[in-house]
Amino acid sequence: MADWHACAALVEKGDPDRFMAVMSCDVAARARLFPLFAFNLEVARAPWMTQEPMIAEMRLQWWRDALAEIAAGGLVRRHEVVTPLALVLRPEQGALLDGLIDARRQDIGREGFASESEFEAYIEATSGNLLYAAALWYGAPDEAAVRDVAYGAGVAHYLVAVPELEARGHRPLVDGRPEAVRALAAAALERLRRGRAAVSPAQSAALRSTWQAEALLKQVTADPGRVARGSLGLSDAGKRARLIWRALRSGV
Repeated sequence: MADWHACAALVEKGDPDRFMAVMSCDVAARARLFPLFAFNLEVARAPWMTQEPMIAEMRLQWWRDALAEIAAGGLVRRHEVVTPLALVLRPEQGALLDGLIDARRQDIGREGFASESEFEAYIEATSGNLLYAAALWYGAPDEAAVRDVAYGAGVAHYLVAVPELEARGHRPLVDGRPEAVRALAAAALERLRRGRAAVSPAQSAALRSTWQAEALLKQVTADPGRVARGSLGLSDAGKRARLIWRALRSGV
């Protein structure tokens, strides 16, 4: 129980919007989702905690080794995230998370994405693998539908992060022109809506953290300059209202 709460505390501090989404779910969902999302948070941070590429690689490898221990079914290192994750993770989920870690190696360098397809693969392996892993706890999900929702959410939150990525010396977008940014958001919005129309209500807890994605993508399609200005986002009241509405509908 202490480890479960430690994961929740990590997510609350490092990813407060996702924390709100998980807290809108039942206790059983929280016990699964907080370790998963705490894992995601720690892996996402790893490339940014050092200026040395080799050390960043070592940090990511530490998490791959932890997943390998969980998969082996023997002794698992004692850690505030790894320990509770080991109690709930399934083998097929572990494989997805290993792919997520591999994709995060992109964040170590500053070269940027070589192509739109490379960017899409990054979103699929990060947001897509994470949320499909979460969905596997809730029946037999429609993978294409879950991944469409995850892609839309992944692009939305990536666009929010663009100014910070640029401030850190990275080139986050293949094409940063307003018309290209609008097209990216429009395509992501289309996938998000398509996925939501097809995804099962049983997946609502797994995908609740995507509740802001549609509003964010609509902001970009209306005014792509908001990405560069760093003005994407909802008010606190707007966030709460949308989350409550989704939770009451048991929707994604």
